Amino acid sequence: MSPKSPKHHSAFTLIRQQTVDSLNLEVSEYEHIGTGAQHIHLSSDSEENVFLVALRTVPKDSSGVAHILEHTALCGSQKYPVRDPFFMMTRRSLNTFMNAFTSSDWTAYPFASLNRKDFNNLMDVYLDAVFFSRLDQLDFAQEGHRLEFEEPENPDSPLVYKGVVYNEMKGAMSSVTSQLWQTLTKHLFPTSTYHFNSGGEPESIPDLTYEQLLGFYKTHYHPSNAIFMTCGNISAQEHQETFEQNVLKHFDKLDYAVAVDDEKRYYSPIKVEEAYPYNEDDPEHRHHLVLAWLLGKSTNLTDTLKAQLLSSVLLDNSATPLMHALESTELGNGPSPLCGLDDSQRELSFLCGLEGCESNSAHEVESLILETLQDVAEKGIPIEDIESALHQLELHQREIGGDSYPYGLQLILTALNTATHRGNPVQLLNIDASLKQLHEDIKKPDFIQTLIKDLLLDNPHRVRLTLRPDANINELKEKAEKTRLAAIKATLSAEQKNHIIEQSKALKDRQDKQDDPEILPKVTLDDVPKSEFEQKPDTLFKETKKITRYDAGTNGIVYQQFIFDMPSISSSELPVLPLLTSCLTELGAGEKSYLDMQRWQASVSGGINSFSSLRGGITDYNKVNGFVTFSGKALNRNQSALCDLMQSTIQEARFDETTRIKELIAQIRAHREQGITGNGHALAMLAATAGISPNARLSHELSGLVGIQNIKKLDTAVRDSDDALKNLSEVLRSLHQKIITNPAQGLLVAEQAYLETFTNNVSHMFPNGEQSQASRFELEAKPYDVQELWLTNSQVNFCAQAYTTVPPAHEDAAALIVLGGFLRNGILHKTVREQGGAYGGGASQDGNNGAFRFYSYRDPRIEDTLKDFNLAIDWLLNTEHPYQHLEEAILGAISSIDKSESPAGRAKRIFHAELHGRTLEYRQQMREKILGTSLADLKRVGEKYLANQKPNTVIITDFSNREKAQALGLDVREI
Repeated sequence: MSPKSPKHHSAFTLIRQQTVDSLNLEVSEYEHIGTGAQHIHLSSDSEENVFLVALRTVPKDSSGVAHILEHTALCGSQKYPVRDPFFMMTRRSLNTFMNAFTSSDWTAYPFASLNRKDFNNLMDVYLDAVFFSRLDQLDFAQEGHRLEFEEPENPDSPLVYKGVVYNEMKGAMSSVTSQLWQTLTKHLFPTSTYHFNSGGEPESIPDLTYEQLLGFYKTHYHPSNAIFMTCGNISAQEHQETFEQNVLKHFDKLDYAVAVDDEKRYYSPIKVEEAYPYNEDDPEHRHHLVLAWLLGKSTNLTDTLKAQLLSSVLLDNSATPLMHALESTELGNGPSPLCGLDDSQRELSFLCGLEGCESNSAHEVESLILETLQDVAEKGIPIEDIESALHQLELHQREIGGDSYPYGLQLILTALNTATHRGNPVQLLNIDASLKQLHEDIKKPDFIQTLIKDLLLDNPHRVRLTLRPDANINELKEKAEKTRLAAIKATLSAEQKNHIIEQSKALKDRQDKQDDPEILPKVTLDDVPKSEFEQKPDTLFKETKKITRYDAGTNGIVYQQFIFDMPSISSSELPVLPLLTSCLTELGAGEKSYLDMQRWQASVSGGINSFSSLRGGITDYNKVNGFVTFSGKALNRNQSALCDLMQSTIQEARFDETTRIKELIAQIRAHREQGITGNGHALAMLAATAGISPNARLSHELSGLVGIQNIKKLDTAVRDSDDALKNLSEVLRSLHQKIITNPAQGLLVAEQAYLETFTNNVSHMFPNGEQSQASRFELEAKPYDVQELWLTNSQVNFCAQAYTTVPPAHEDAAALIVLGGFLRNGILHKTVREQGGAYGGGASQDGNNGAFRFYSYRDPRIEDTLKDFNLAIDWLLNTEHPYQHLEEAILGAISSIDKSESPAGRAKRIFHAELHGRTLEYRQQMREKILGTSLADLKRVGEKYLANQKPNTVIITDFSNREKAQALGLDVREI
């Protein structure tokens, strides 16, 4: 596309504009005449408007300057001189999304809202926060790092480091995947910004000075270095008028361009070895081995699509050559979590490898990968497999996402990387022409062979990383930190000690100070929609087959599900339920092997999967409702083929591929173990709630901490014994038969014009005649006391407490939902995060399981956090609270109900809510009760359910804290 001749709109020049038919968007790129600021606008008919401002941030060390600045910039600004405008606005808003991110080379501040008044309020606060931040030194101390005495007013007690980002990164870098990625990029990028950890290495964060932070802000947080991005039905011109008046007219152009340099290339591959903390069984088989190559520019769309296609044909599913080699080799337990193409940086990188390897297998793993690539370079790939990979690219481009965050934000983030490096962001959203060209390119017989040689085999910029387990690392890190702090303390003068004490007092005073919230704009309860928008389905009965249909704007994609009532399951079958749903779509069916099925899936669908859903009843959380769902999606043209694929998978699944089952178990184990530190608060809350509700107990045993223990035991058992593996396959087969002979129903989500045809295709999938009568799934209610401390490899803690409360339809449920936000906003955010240094903390009512939970996330403390949970109850009952705090908590509760979702995601959510008894009438009553909650209600339910009950307590912590369990009186468990 050639750019149109520049046109002037107010103070902006239009650089280029293009309609993207496949996404129903018009994309425009503008440049501000005065400062050079970019504005990229995605015009759509969506009422959910999205805003993001991004700054190119290019750190030159691992002190976390960009990350700490992202936090500190949100702690008060010129127009809004309150201590915490970001978190205060989360309570005064109906946003569908609100956050801030630090990437490796940009920092972004996005939000979204369906309410125009709310959108304007947030825009006002965000623009001021980013470009006119106060950057108070005490906020830097709170969010970044500070020295404090362990007993804040006792200079004879040991020194400690505190700070939200400091503890956040201790938690983040406890994840093995994060350590792998950071170690790999350190060596893959020896000279550019990606060599450093932009989030901050805990050992380096204390090196950052306040003056360095200010200097970074001046050069990086300037409109000349900014990319404004908007999406929705507000016009580009209206946005630009706001940018001009609020920000741009106050700045001149910066004579400094922030940019990432090209990486210097290696002339031959390098081999490196580093270590990661691992205190558990069998360290000899816990090495990670990864190969990584540096490729071309991510701003070049042709290069990027070719690299994506190559990555797809090599790694997309178990039938692709490289993934098959990694999954089936005996050299490791399964593919590394780092497998595929990374396009998030200026230059692309391709990674692949194994986890669970032996110490001496690095050369063999490298040979396996290179020989597999060489084999493909010589023999090529079948054309139908290349077409399947292109089909996946097309489906990914067309699909409307937005279930985890707004679709408009998803589109904006797609364009952001290219915009950061001054490429053409419009081009990245409109890839249809480039896909068409790729369809032509793949007809050349040696197209993939040439790509493999050019990008990988003949590319000397390659790193082989071995990450070995080491039981002593965390202890050594802790020792080094204590030694460093002791050395600092030894040099402190009396005056410096006093300064540390005074800063600690000043920060506490600042945290305790009540800012006037009325400085900030807000929406009120009058702005809240009185009901949720409802999508009315058709429910069709074809003979004995029930199919629910939703007409939704899916952009040419169909979604369909088959839902079976959960049968009665024996105690030997229950533990394998999550294994069955995880494995089922990864196995063979009928005459086809699992490799044949993987090829079939890739050629006609966007993937199929299965899952179980369990929820307590709305009037009795002990009465658990269960379903097993088989779900798939495809382009409209492939719907009939999707039906055939799903029918074969559901009805003809085979469990005789025991070697494949063993491989999948090893992969599931590794995935679950790696997820602990990213999801520790949820695991701790589930463990605490397990003593209250049978549903939570089952979830804890299937997918919680006990579930992780069980998959580890199962992995060991099937590796050591063929009989154990054979028995397991028989249990899987028997359980699967039980499920698919229970009554079933269908769900179909598509555009209206296709629904009738698609319904006919789906109806043929049900077995003829009546299905067998349901065997009812039931769980026995067995409440028990939980006081546990779970040990794993983590530099931070996760704390949870749970109190028995009520099911969702109980008259007190709405007040308990509001109470969660009320306690988080009013006290827990301050005591657990700001003063305690945890990355997060809060409280929530879990109606499905009849429990009210307190939690902390990436927390440096244990005992004091538990005291803070208790303090929150005292604060609730013994303090006079202003009405405005109640209003904020109600707004938050409604905002979480009205969250962003895609049209198909919404249809699926409504269907499954109805399936579990959460009807529109129930949801409307709950909404009205939440809106009608009073301060008296909050005190009443706090007194009734929290004040006089001993809570269940669960801590997840590091092995080094084993002794603390004795002091706390907790039972010690190892994950």
